Amino acid sequence: MAPATKAAKKKLSTFVVDCSKPVEDKIMEIASFETFLAERIKVGGKAGALGDAVTVSHDKTRVTVTSEAPMSKRYLKYLTKKYLKKHNVRDWLRVIASGKDRNVYELRYFNIADQEDDDE
Repeated sequence: MAPATKAAKKKLSTFVVDCSKPVEDKIMEIASFETFLAERIKVGGKAGALGDAVTVSHDKTRVTVTSEAPMSKRYLKYLTKKYLKKHNVRDWLRVIASGKDRNVYELRYFNIADQEDDDE
């Protein structure tokens, strides 16, 4: 029974947050978002102690979180919202699960123009 539990622990889960729109508009810095996630993700009840279990990396517009420890996609959404609130852009951006892929979140703008047309 021991080999089965080892196989279950080695299962990798990969989550991606696509920040292309706010990064292109220079509202958000991808490197600061990556550091925020690395400091805040809890492993074993301790924030920032990622060890070998969790890796956080970024390219130009996407942050990728790879975890050997059990981690939910919802937790990443929670931390992303917390980052947006801290940098005062939560009023303009929202976190949406991408329809194309599982384990991918996308940052999009609220449709403010549509609401203004409805008011008139």
